[in-house]
Amino acid sequence: MTQLAGTLYILSAPSGAGKTSLVKALLQQDEHVVVSVSHTTRAMRPGEIDGVDYNFVTMDAFNALIEQGQFLEYAEVFGNKYGTSQQWVKEQLVAGRDVILEIDWQGAEQVCRLMPEAVTVFILPPSRSALRERLNARGQDSADVIDGRMAAATSEMSHYPEYDYLLINDDFDTALAQLASLFRARRLRQSAQQTRHVELLQQLLSED
Repeated sequence: MTQLAGTLYILSAPSGAGKTSLVKALLQQDEHVVVSVSHTTRAMRPGEIDGVDYNFVTMDAFNALIEQGQFLEYAEVFGNKYGTSQQWVKEQLVAGRDVILEIDWQGAEQVCRLMPEAVTVFILPPSRSALRERLNARGQDSADVIDGRMAAATSEMSHYPEYDYLLINDDFDTALAQLASLFRARRLRQSAQQTRHVELLQQLLSED
């Protein structure tokens, strides 16, 4: 079995908790972290780049990938399908990179069945009022839509006990530091270090 030098991370959060901003900031300061680029059947939007924002494929191509068992997880949202490439994720992990999947609790369940070694992190807002303020601050949705998003967030947040780590995004810099420390600490695990430093360990234990 191929040893994986990197770690697979699953990050979940309700809309408005700040997950996307935290991940973006983490990528800027940690060159060993990458975010999985999902496959999708939805149409490309202006400004999006194939292979960067998403891997855009036809419905037939997506269904063929499902039949071939190519996805770690996939889901249908508003008539479009989204999925995570199992091969790409494993290639990154073998190369020693940490991979982030930004998916919901249902996707997390799918991935953990195939890769139980994945590390799961749930990100919460500091309060319901703070979450509503963040959703309102976007200025894109009506009050009814915000109410719907709050109800969806409550349902999503109820799954936090299923995760390994819980991060409260109250102060952004503090939350970012906590997330970064988790990634750094897990790289020092004996199994990960043994995979990265095979030659060094062999040299240190030789009696020459």
